[in-house]
Amino acid sequence: MARANGYPQHVIVSEAAHALASFAGDPQGLVTACRRMVSRQPTSAPLVWLCARVLCSGDPRAEIRAALSDLENDTTNRELSFCLPDDATIVILGWPEFASDALRRRGDLEVLIVDVHNEGGGAVLDLLNADINAHDVPVAGLAAAVKEADLVVLEAEVVSPAEILAVSGSYAAAAVAKTKDIPVWCAAGVGRFLPQRMWEPLQQMIIVDDPWEHDTEVLPLSLVDQVIGPRGAQSVEDAIKRIDCPVAPELFKGNIL
Repeated sequence: MARANGYPQHVIVSEAAHALASFAGDPQGLVTACRRMVSRQPTSAPLVWLCARVLCSGDPRAEIRAALSDLENDTTNRELSFCLPDDATIVILGWPEFASDALRRRGDLEVLIVDVHNEGGGAVLDLLNADINAHDVPVAGLAAAVKEADLVVLEAEVVSPAEILAVSGSYAAAAVAKTKDIPVWCAAGVGRFLPQRMWEPLQQMIIVDDPWEHDTEVLPLSLVDQVIGPRGAQSVEDAIKRIDCPVAPELFKGNIL
C-alpha cells in the first residue's frame, strides 16, 4: 500500500490525530507537535492537510474528528474501480494504496506492476491472491511495459496546482505513455491536494541533495490526462479545484528534525 517511510497513510494520520488531540488546549504545543510530525513524514500530504486544518481551526478537537471522518469516507478506490476500462492492461508502480484496492475489485484486467523499491512482488502476490492477472515487471522493463499497456495509473502523494509528487519512476512512465498516446490517470484521494504556498516549503523538505536517490519524484500535471478521486474522473483543471487545505505557514517555520 502507499506508504510514507514504510507505514500506510491512514495509520500515520490516525496516530497523528490521536497525538494532536492531547495538545488541543495548548496552542504553542500544538504548533510544535505539528511541525515535528511534518518534519518526520514530509511525503504524507494527508498529515500536512490534517495539521494545517487543526492549526487553522478554532476548535482543534472538532477539526481532528472532521478530518478523520473525511478520510474514512474517502471513496477514491471505489471510484477508480468503476472508471477502469473493461478488459484492459494496466500499468502501476510499486504498491499503491488506491489502485491496488481498486484492482482487487476487478477480475477482467491484466496488471503490469513495475517493481520500484522492491514493493512490486508484494503487490503482485496481493492481486494474485484476489484472482487478478498480475505480473512483476523489473524497473528496467518499465518502458516496455508501458508500451504494452492500455492505461497507466499513477498514485499521487501530493497534488499541487501544477505538479504531483509520486513514487520514483512515475515521470518516466508518464513520459513514455505520452509518446504512445496511452492515457495517464492519477489517483488522488482526500487530503492529497495542497495549495502552492503549502507545497513549495514541503517540496524543499522532501527533495534535497541528489533527487535520483529519493523514493518519490515531482512530475508536471501536464503529463496527466485525468485525476480520479472521490468525485470520480475529473479533468486536471477541475481536479485542482478540490484543493481544500488551508495555508498554515507556521507549520514550516523552524522545523524540528
